[in-house]
Amino acid sequence: MSDQAITPFHAALQHGPRPLPLFLDMLRSETAASPARQRLALAGLAAYQNADRGGRRRLGRVRNRRGRAMLRDYGGAGQPVLFIPSLINPPFILDLTRRQSLLRWLAARGVRTLLLDWGTPAAGDHAMDIGDHVDRLLVPLIRKLESPPILVGYCLGGTIAAAAACLTPVAGLAMIAAPWHFAGFGDAARARIAALWARARPVCEAMGLVPMEVLQTGFWQLDPARTIAKYEAFASMPPDSDAARSFVALEDWANAGAPLTFAAGRALFEDFIAEDLPGSGRWRIGDTTIDPFALACPTIDFVSMSDRIVPAASAARFSDCRELGAGHVGMVVGSRARTQLWSPLADWISGVEEAR
Repeated sequence: MSDQAITPFHAALQHGPRPLPLFLDMLRSETAASPARQRLALAGLAAYQNADRGGRRRLGRVRNRRGRAMLRDYGGAGQPVLFIPSLINPPFILDLTRRQSLLRWLAARGVRTLLLDWGTPAAGDHAMDIGDHVDRLLVPLIRKLESPPILVGYCLGGTIAAAAACLTPVAGLAMIAAPWHFAGFGDAARARIAALWARARPVCEAMGLVPMEVLQTGFWQLDPARTIAKYEAFASMPPDSDAARSFVALEDWANAGAPLTFAAGRALFEDFIAEDLPGSGRWRIGDTTIDPFALACPTIDFVSMSDRIVPAASAARFSDCRELGAGHVGMVVGSRARTQLWSPLADWISGVEEAR
């Protein structure tokens, strides 16, 4: 790959992929045997960075705040349903586009829909671990609501939602593509993650933050060939097609995201992935052992059987466990999301409301 090929992309760094140098190295490696593929992938990258993104994204209005965290209101009526995204990526995966918004779809059907926005941590928040995010940010926001909500957590947000449900009364708990038994990631993956963290930890500790580039590097290692192939495919998409607009929105989400506090990153890599404190029953917040299997409220687990990011073996698997064919992200925004996840989730929420 020539310097001339790389240079044009520096002007559009704000659109990722992040970290761009690593992405370009990966692109070079994956297409080394095919100059034609390399040109196509670079064309797809240029098309992504220069794509028309329209107006500024508008999430639901802010209803309540606790520190940097916010509850965003999407409307609806009745029992509040609070969606909790991961700490790792932005919350708008649940409100990706007008056609791919689980939150707006539920609100349009009358569900009282709220979204937690974690905000952006500063270096001064470095000592706030994952338990602190639950106890000091999420739980106080839950207690401000007019009645105990149904919690719906996605990815690491599901793990966090389970903890919140153990600390304060809630009406129900749904976990979507959420890890609980972190040993289920497997020895090889956990070893790769441990090596990544060992390299990044000293700099992150000095910064007081874990930049999302550290986490993105780990995600790309899962399937580098697929990461490059999707940019090759994008090069051939009509720019005004639904598929192209969806690709841009999804990549913008994947390449965005605030950093983690250092303590939250340490807890994720060391306490969760390495030691499996949640899955082994040893995760405590204050004096409370976090045990979602002891909850009295209704619980449900939506598990992707083709998840490359959160393997099915890591799921909590409540007695009500729904296995889906779509992947980690596809189950929320893919072409089959409405039938595989949105509608079953809406039916479950209705059942919880009727049972109260």
